[in-house]
Amino acid sequence: MLSIIVPAYNEGKSIRQNLLQICEVISQTVDDFEVIPVNDGSPDNTLEEINKAVENPASNGKIHPVTYDVNRGKGGAIKAGVMAARGEYIGFLDADLDISPDHIANYYAAMVSSGCDVVIGSKMHKESKLDYPFARKVFSWCYFIMLKVLFGLSVLDTQTGVKLYNGELIKTIVPQLRVDGFAFDIEILALAASKKAVIKQMPVSIIFSRNESFGRIKFKDVWKMFTDTWKIWWDLKVRRNY
Repeated sequence: MLSIIVPAYNEGKSIRQNLLQICEVISQTVDDFEVIPVNDGSPDNTLEEINKAVENPASNGKIHPVTYDVNRGKGGAIKAGVMAARGEYIGFLDADLDISPDHIANYYAAMVSSGCDVVIGSKMHKESKLDYPFARKVFSWCYFIMLKVLFGLSVLDTQTGVKLYNGELIKTIVPQLRVDGFAFDIEILALAASKKAVIKQMPVSIIFSRNESFGRIKFKDVWKMFTDTWKIWWDLKVRRNY
């Protein structure tokens, strides 16, 4: 089974249609799958719209929501989704669908055929196609350099919002996570690398749909991402001898 986790915070305007679109796209190539939207303590009508998607006949019983009242951050939502997932393969996809669900189907095929442990979308892959604000490109490059210095990972891009993991691997990693914010991705990948996981990087196509350069990511989120990254480095390098 393929499990697709969709973290959602204040996505009431689009989450219903986007979940149905994910089901439609994935069902074209994968028979056994589930979509797990995680309502991350949204104060808007996100949960109501998720439930409407569940009740829609087009979902074909594939949508299995997780919800809680207090916002935990994207990393916290991913944790909750992973623990609820039943799949042999577990993927993450951002709720706004700036990245099409086609990617999950393609990454799934690549993982099954290659036998790798992780497939990640990389904006820096030479075949990637990006309609992406310049400010975010600069941020991505700066963050990549920081991660290269701190962790020495071979991956070029840790933050793109589409990834696929071997289910057994990710379920062993999630209980060890100590970061709930946007930096959770680097902690997962660093822990996966420490377990000698084979990580495959694939191209991604991104159409940025939000008006602001960083979407709903604010300066405080960027700052927390940097401070969390240093916390991860300290934890892995010093306490866990990564």
